[in-house]
Amino acid sequence: MIKNFKWLLFVSLAFVACDNNDLEDDVVQLAPLTAGSADFSKYVAVGNSLTSGFSDNALFRSGQENSFPNILAKQFAEVGGGEFKIPYTNDNLGGLLFMGNVIQPTRLYFNGVGPVNVAGTPTNEVTQKLTGPFNNMGVPGAKIFHLVAPGYGNPAGVPTGQANPYFARFASSNTATILGDAMAQAPTFFSLWIGNNDVLSYATSGGSGTNQLGNTDPSTYGGNDITDPQVFGAIYSSLVNGLIGSGGAKGVVANIPYVTSIPFFRTVPFNAVPLPEANAAQLNAGYAQYNGGLQQALGLGAITAEEAARRKIVFKAGQNAVVMVDSYLTDLSAFGIPSYRQATKDDLIILTARTFIGTTVGGNPALINGVSVPLADNWVLSKEEVAEVKVAVDSYNAIIKSIATEKNLAFVDVNKTLSALFASGLNYGNYNLTATYVTGGAFSLDGVHPGARGYAYMANKFAEAINAQYGSTLRGVDIGQYSALYPQNLP
Repeated sequence: MIKNFKWLLFVSLAFVACDNNDLEDDVVQLAPLTAGSADFSKYVAVGNSLTSGFSDNALFRSGQENSFPNILAKQFAEVGGGEFKIPYTNDNLGGLLFMGNVIQPTRLYFNGVGPVNVAGTPTNEVTQKLTGPFNNMGVPGAKIFHLVAPGYGNPAGVPTGQANPYFARFASSNTATILGDAMAQAPTFFSLWIGNNDVLSYATSGGSGTNQLGNTDPSTYGGNDITDPQVFGAIYSSLVNGLIGSGGAKGVVANIPYVTSIPFFRTVPFNAVPLPEANAAQLNAGYAQYNGGLQQALGLGAITAEEAARRKIVFKAGQNAVVMVDSYLTDLSAFGIPSYRQATKDDLIILTARTFIGTTVGGNPALINGVSVPLADNWVLSKEEVAEVKVAVDSYNAIIKSIATEKNLAFVDVNKTLSALFASGLNYGNYNLTATYVTGGAFSLDGVHPGARGYAYMANKFAEAINAQYGSTLRGVDIGQYSALYPQNLP
């Protein structure tokens, strides 16, 4: 609930007669707005979807207006900041067209039951170039090595995945790089928030990619792979050096949150299958042969007793864990035994599985996804995959913090903030933000990106870090002025 506070004026003889000094004592004196040692006259924001204002699984005008860099830029304008140009989309539908074909759907909204796409056809044609330069250089989908990749904005490469459709809309040329277009503007101040996609795409695909640890050639990476930390470190250093430039620009950088702190991985429970006793007994009979095979493999020494117990599938009346494929289990295909087990609290079921678990295969009531038909690997981030992601994030974050310290840059610990958001929620003024899907106020309906209020909160965290590093006195914004969720209809 939004509470409006107004000054109440009570007129009385005693009040009129009071000393003016008493009134002055009651006035809250705000520190004058200053830039401190920072120069905000040319601010350039570099990053991925989190910088662009991507929300509700789309990039649309209101989302771009409520991006954290645009919120910051409005505050910078009060202390000498200059114009902040954004590569705006055409409207609030979201989505993309390529040669007239829809390649990205419209944004999501909550219809009272669940997230659905806004009706309409996207109008943003990738091949229609915008004229820059643009201060917001946030490109949805970009990994760290994409920021220095020539041709990443070439429309001809979009169909093959060699180029990014969002950057193709506003790249200065078909051979331009994101970093190059940012540096060409000679920023006096920059923000850099990059690295999420270097691990996030692996996680959101249920670990279906490859951990490229030790492979320093990103040209060989797949779209869902984890970037090698050496690659990350080398490119991150070049990004910071390039943005600082010969003019000695100042800036703010942010680290990467753990995937375990976002709703995409924390909404669908591992035990999402309610069963009556009769159905549980029927399923147990169906898995009896599988469980018997495990005992035979145990007797032959092919697996340990611990693994046999872990793989055993048992249902009971009440809530039950989903059945999943797990490639980390011992390969027993020689015995005709698949790699199945039931999920545990340490496994993370991805958000999109919420509409898949419990559906039937080909309309056959005996073939139920997640129950009699195990979930494929892409629906679950297993315990081992969660650990891989954490190791990568820790490596990236150590690099980011080290370079921020070395270069005397402001630093935002987003990982700490979002971990606290997940653990207990965050209070700001009269508002409480949590990581709860739909109702938490921080995240949009895609379960990954913030909503308007979440971006406003992050803008305030960036402002706090800038104040601490450069002695500026940015005041932040009232997050209550930003909606928790975007409505179906926007201007």
